[in-house]
Amino acid sequence: MKLYSITNEKLKSISFNDFKLEKEIQNLIEKNLEELFNLQFVKSELTIKNFRIDTLGFDRENKSFVVIEYKKERNFSVIDQGYTYMSLMINNKSDFILEYNEISKEPLKKNDVDWTQSKVIFVSPFFTEYQKHSINFKDVPFELWEIKRYENNLLGLIQHKTTSKESIATTVTAGNNSIVNTVSKEVKIMTEEDHLNQSKVLESTKQIYVNLKERILNIGSDIEIVPRKMYLGFKRKANFFSVYIGKEVLWCWINKKKGELDDPKNICKDVSNIGHYAPGDYDLKIDQNSDLDYIMFLINQGYHKQD
Repeated sequence: MKLYSITNEKLKSISFNDFKLEKEIQNLIEKNLEELFNLQFVKSELTIKNFRIDTLGFDRENKSFVVIEYKKERNFSVIDQGYTYMSLMINNKSDFILEYNEISKEPLKKNDVDWTQSKVIFVSPFFTEYQKHSINFKDVPFELWEIKRYENNLLGLIQHKTTSKESIATTVTAGNNSIVNTVSKEVKIMTEEDHLNQSKVLESTKQIYVNLKERILNIGSDIEIVPRKMYLGFKRKANFFSVYIGKEVLWCWINKKKGELDDPKNICKDVSNIGHYAPGDYDLKIDQNSDLDYIMFLINQGYHKQD
């Protein structure tokens, strides 16, 4: 990506300020882990079973651990290293929980963690086409984030996303790889299609979701749909609205704290003291008779909370 500054409609190219060392990238990410990835920092340079993890984070929304690795060289194998760390996590769950409990006032138990949502994030100034292609499957639990530093203290962070609908389990390499098979059985990467194509969901309900989705995405160009295990999150900096697709209705949550939502028609329910899937203290259900104009008024409040 090339960046430009604009002065009186004149463009000036902004030059790269390259990272000299991997450690520079690591320090920057760890000090801003919440802002960049919405993760809680757990530990730096963690060693388990002779393997060193650059950064360990915890996703409080998904209740899952995230390993972050930083690379400057271009010849490392994303697939091999990624599955090694995933296998390490799955086979040493107690060690990861112990590390978390040492820094948290709210200790975790093994059953408190959703291991199906575990993942590895690779951060590098550059990924080769081979590296990007190697994870181009719908169910690989890795993310590639390209980081660029520019002059004037500007930072760019772009995720390379998969476009494939193919499963890695269908490849010859995966079929003969016990680590890949073990991880694939435990970790579940959800897609929007997975939620929509549940056998119980009526076509009319799918259409309600499609109509709502189109309206939400029109709020701003910075919205991303993030499939989770139990719901679809509409994310800006963090989820501001979440949807569970039921048989006949959409069960939804607005990420506002109790007392913050302006709801004159009082259609939302306070779930601040009730267990629920997604972030936010307000839930509502949407069906064919719902007033989408009014619901968008509520959703906009969640979106603009993150201004």
